[in-house]
Amino acid sequence: MESNPPSAVVEAAHREHLTTLPFGDRRDFDDADRGFIAALEPCVITADDGRLVWDNDSYRFLDSEQAPASVHPSLWRQSRLCAKQGLYEVVDGIYQVRGLDLSNITFVEGDSGVIVIDPLISTETAAAALALYRAHRGDRRVTAVIYTHSHVDHFGGVLGVTTQADVDAGRVVVIAPEHFTTHAVQENVYAGTAMARRAAYMYGAALARGPLGQVGCGLGQVPSTGEVALIVPTLDIRETGEIHSIDGVDIEFQMAPGTEAPAEMHFYFPKFRALCMAENATHNLHNLLTLRGALVRDPHGWAGYLTEAIDSFADRTDVVFASHHWPTWGRDNIVEYLSLQRDLYAYLHDQTLRLINQGHTGIEIAEQFELPPALQAAWHTHGYYGSVSHNVKAVYQRYMGWFDGNPGRLWQHPPEALGPRYVDAMGGIDRVVELARRAFDSGDYRWAATLLDHAVFTDEHHRGARALYAEVLEQLAYGAENAVWRNFFLGGATELRDGKFGTPTAPSSPTLLAQLTPEQIFDAVAINVNGPRAWDLDLAIDVTFADTGDTYRLTLRNGVLVHRRTEPDPSSAHASVTVADRMRLLTFFIGDTAMPGLQVTGAPDVLQSFLRVLDRPDPNFSIVTP
Repeated sequence: MESNPPSAVVEAAHREHLTTLPFGDRRDFDDADRGFIAALEPCVITADDGRLVWDNDSYRFLDSEQAPASVHPSLWRQSRLCAKQGLYEVVDGIYQVRGLDLSNITFVEGDSGVIVIDPLISTETAAAALALYRAHRGDRRVTAVIYTHSHVDHFGGVLGVTTQADVDAGRVVVIAPEHFTTHAVQENVYAGTAMARRAAYMYGAALARGPLGQVGCGLGQVPSTGEVALIVPTLDIRETGEIHSIDGVDIEFQMAPGTEAPAEMHFYFPKFRALCMAENATHNLHNLLTLRGALVRDPHGWAGYLTEAIDSFADRTDVVFASHHWPTWGRDNIVEYLSLQRDLYAYLHDQTLRLINQGHTGIEIAEQFELPPALQAAWHTHGYYGSVSHNVKAVYQRYMGWFDGNPGRLWQHPPEALGPRYVDAMGGIDRVVELARRAFDSGDYRWAATLLDHAVFTDEHHRGARALYAEVLEQLAYGAENAVWRNFFLGGATELRDGKFGTPTAPSSPTLLAQLTPEQIFDAVAINVNGPRAWDLDLAIDVTFADTGDTYRLTLRNGVLVHRRTEPDPSSAHASVTVADRMRLLTFFIGDTAMPGLQVTGAPDVLQSFLRVLDRPDPNFSIVTP
């Protein structure tokens, strides 16, 4: 893709940012460098087959302190901080490896070994981080793994630090918040394909690195692309105030469900006077609704758990660290940091609801919403990952849903029908492109993008519309402080020019799929039933798992697959299937219909009729084009 330079409008805006933002405040750089022990050189990690999994060296262009005109100077600052990599001492006995994945991995030294917190996304990056730690702190064995929450960048690399055999033998305890496995599996399976495709835009993994391309994600640089695995927790934390002694280290837990993740927790180490805030207090505004897609998060509860953490731990804490970014030291700094983070989510929640009750819609609120001066002045409240704009709309969605109450917007045409109508009303596609060019030349990129969106959804092959649309999205990217907005804009520009780049990462892995319960497997299958093709089918199938003896009755009627646990009843089933175990059932539904591990009795064509109405998810669906 050939990129264009930033426009004069973008350059002027960036010059203004340099005068209005507190670039003289260097505390974050001091904290990010504090405790540095050693870097990984080179910071390039490959899989056993030679495939590139991680390359932090590709961000060396960030070494320059002065931001190029093609990157918002505030985002450039954040990316420079996030790209710092290596082993760091948090306090004597707690160490972090940062910059080897999207997230941090933390090592807490116990009596006989080391407790690992959040083993990154990939086996390969987690193994490299553990090796870096051991090279400087000794070959301590892993005695425990803690998952702070149910997102893949906090558990996916677990096989890089331990094995299933060691966990099964009781040599390693795996600790997580209650309901962790259910949420971890559901998020990566139910809408996993769609989320992963949109995540390709959000994280910019397919984009070129550099001042005209991807410069990071705000929360970190980019997700790694190695092996993703899951070892099921052996110790579930269920209540705030639980204290467990792990390898001679007492850990006091605070539950924080429904915040940044459905299952999440904070925890405190009295021995080290150190508090881990998981992903609920990071050095940016987080997402209330991530652009890749997720359930809307609860900012009111989020703020409440931050208040509880301040009240419970601040007076006995010397350092706060988290699953991303760098720690904060000193009681007063900690209270200020956590309080501002708390106020950030509380203000978004309360003020959005105030304006909702005055009759404003989500998009209207987002346009007029301003944070208080104290929140604007703090670097760690800036929207590098979440944004005020899309978080306000998320609060609106949480309480009010997608409809803004205007009856004229209740039954609008979808884009492929709406676009041609707008284009026709404006005098044809060439006229629309002409108007978009005027908007572009005047610096009104948002209006130009709206016009060209309609043009491309009228004729996706119109070269003038596609070319100008890519230019517009590029300029929007150059002006964005938010890293994932930048990546979305650049992702759209790339696909308009070069075609779809698909989904760089798989939404699920064999070890994740292996944790699906039978009920979740059947739910996942039901999601893929093509309803219209199945309208006329009326099927009953018994599925028995040979390893457990459990039987489930599946009925497909009116395009709806229903499952119930029951006793086998061949007299009322059209077919009966005995399957070796859950994984064999999964591979059958994915397409492996060979007979090993599968025994079928009853009408021979029933299963084939069922399989014929199952759709396969599309990991390369269109986003910026029809």
